[in-house]
Amino acid sequence: VQLQASGGGLVQAGGSLRLSCAASGRTFNNRYLAWFRQAPGKDREFVAAIQWSGSNTYYSDTVKGRFTISRGNLKNTVSLQMNSLKPEDTAAYYCATDHGVILSRLRDPRAYVYWGQGTQVTVSS
Repeated sequence: VQLQASGGGLVQAGGSLRLSCAASGRTFNNRYLAWFRQAPGKDREFVAAIQWSGSNTYYSDTVKGRFTISRGNLKNTVSLQMNSLKPEDTAAYYCATDHGVILSRLRDPRAYVYWGQGTQVTVSS
């Protein structure tokens, strides 16, 4: 499985960005597609996830109500719409997926094998 993340950039606080993740390869067994982020000197943290074959979505408390994860118009793509961005949202954002992620480990980056290359989001104050 290969993941390609895109859409990062520099935005002022209160602005919006839309990230995309395109998956290719043997994706048919994957259960979830998740976004994580990592700021310098901090651990990688869960942002949001969506079921590949269903409609359930999951968010961290820090982004709930501001970010929306959805399946894209193109097959095997997932988007992350980020609104009302804050300086503390500044980080490298990564998409991830795996064949065997279970719901209880959805927020654990160690549960994922396949990762995109990351896209930088910088929010200025």
